[in-house]
Amino acid sequence: MAFLELYDVSKSYRSNGSITPVLRDINLDIEEGEFVAIVGYSGSGKTTLISLIGGLIKPDAGTLILNGTRIKGPGPDRGMVFQNYSLLPWLTTYENVYLAVDQIFPNWRAAEKKAHTERYIAMVNLLPAREKYPAELSGGMRQRVSVARALAMDPEILLLDEPLSALDALTRATLQDEIGRIWAQDQKTVVLITNDVDEGILLADRIIPLSHGPNATLGPSIPVAIPRPRDRKAINHDPHFKQIRHQVMDYLLNVGVKHRAIKRKLHLPDIEPEDLSYGRPSLFSRWRRGPLRPQEFKNETIEVDS
Repeated sequence: MAFLELYDVSKSYRSNGSITPVLRDINLDIEEGEFVAIVGYSGSGKTTLISLIGGLIKPDAGTLILNGTRIKGPGPDRGMVFQNYSLLPWLTTYENVYLAVDQIFPNWRAAEKKAHTERYIAMVNLLPAREKYPAELSGGMRQRVSVARALAMDPEILLLDEPLSALDALTRATLQDEIGRIWAQDQKTVVLITNDVDEGILLADRIIPLSHGPNATLGPSIPVAIPRPRDRKAINHDPHFKQIRHQVMDYLLNVGVKHRAIKRKLHLPDIEPEDLSYGRPSLFSRWRRGPLRPQEFKNETIEVDS
């Protein structure tokens, strides 16, 4: 029995009487301690999938099971890191992390909570920013606070919903390395949602493409048999890296995207193009109007007294 199991999960959204199908027949098994990356296009349903695992929304059909227990709602056994940081702006770095620790471990002594909070702030290298508010932090630092807060809850599984998508390339690369280091240290079960194939291969044990919506479904599971720790410079020359990248991209470009031909009747206005040779403006005739269409021309007779 796998640690996380999804059986025939489907999800649609209803708005103004219409139904928009998002996910269809999602089946997924993840082992304890495994790092799995799910890669797909924007709008394919990746956030919907991670929200279902997090218990933030309910499926229309199917079953989700974590560690033998059916997922029916959110819980402290799942730590989520969102795209938009989700920090409380009136709390410092320390207070944002401490608040989560205080809620999850209410029976701990104050000294235990303090030590636990500082441990995870140190883990993401933010002790110098301990007393800073979110507005005083860069985007990368805010995301580190989010990661520290999620890890400090000591969840059974860590859910990362495109946590690095809003960052610049250099900061993103730095945090990719941080996430890889933290995972190697704690060995938490991780599900990473991303639209970056290289990021998924760099971090994960297994990468799974998600087809284009509507009715998106998971493609073939591709193991990443590249030794850890992984060096981002060396990995680009690894033939296995290139093979995995080709497999994922081939699925996303050829199998995952299924565009349906839609015949649409267009009603065009009954107009003719303008005669651009008529009425061309000049420096000495600003009053002259622009080009005319043929139906706008008028034949007039003018009598001139000689």
